[in-house]
Amino acid sequence: MQGLVQKNISDRIFDTLLYLIMMIVLIVTLYPFLNVLAISLNDSMDTVKGGLTIWPRQFTLKNYETIFQFEGLVIGFRNSVIRTVVGAIIGVLTASMMAYTLSRREFQARRLFSVLFALTLYFSGGLIPGYLLIRSLGLIGTFWVYIIPSILGVFNVFVIRSYIDGLPIALQESAKMDGANDYTIFWRIILPLCQPVLATIALFVAVGHWNSWFDTYLYNASKPQNTTLQYELIKVLQSTQSATDYRSINSNSQQSIAAVSPDSIKMAITMVVTMPILLVYPFLQKYFVKGITLGAVKS
Repeated sequence: MQGLVQKNISDRIFDTLLYLIMMIVLIVTLYPFLNVLAISLNDSMDTVKGGLTIWPRQFTLKNYETIFQFEGLVIGFRNSVIRTVVGAIIGVLTASMMAYTLSRREFQARRLFSVLFALTLYFSGGLIPGYLLIRSLGLIGTFWVYIIPSILGVFNVFVIRSYIDGLPIALQESAKMDGANDYTIFWRIILPLCQPVLATIALFVAVGHWNSWFDTYLYNASKPQNTTLQYELIKVLQSTQSATDYRSINSNSQQSIAAVSPDSIKMAITMVVTMPILLVYPFLQKYFVKGITLGAVKS
């Protein structure tokens, strides 16, 4: 009886320490995000004083209003959404098809192609040759310049291939015995079993497309109809910074630009950029830990 009581006390102490550690981890994880949110919702001139934690001292939506007053944000948001969805779908499909091909044991040249693909992870042609290639393909000034150059991610191919190699080979062999061809095996067996890794790759590709702005600067800076949200937000940040620098020189302009500051604009832009990803992530997160192959044939 005494041993049982001591065990219960030790369990309670362990649970208390565990809850305390997890609470600390939660605070450390959430604090930066809440601090950014508080600064984005705080009055700009009050933000300059510093000392903000997780709650705005002077609540205002002026920072967000300032951002969305700039032209091109609506078009940029639309293009970014289309780019992210189309790019993620095409990127996942091409990477999964190539990964399935490289995983086939009867494919004699799979080692050669694996080496060639791996070399692209260590060496690249550089910015200028890449630009010349894009220009020769006639993609400059078009929306497809966002999709075609990144249509296949070699790193994604290797990740998916490793996952496919871990699947029971008996599943494919039994399907072949039933008369299934490679297309049927790929669409009806491989893809359903690869949902966790495909969801992970889709998130990586989508975040890459959503956060990209430099390709817009290189290839579509003169095409407002093809602009992206990130590029427009960079322009907003640069214009705000320029206005602040000008105000420090010319005090007569203080009245017109005193409503915003670069720090508040940065945090507001961070929230605008981050929120769509945060809204999508919970729907994909479950696939990261879900065991799709539970109950399947084990080799």
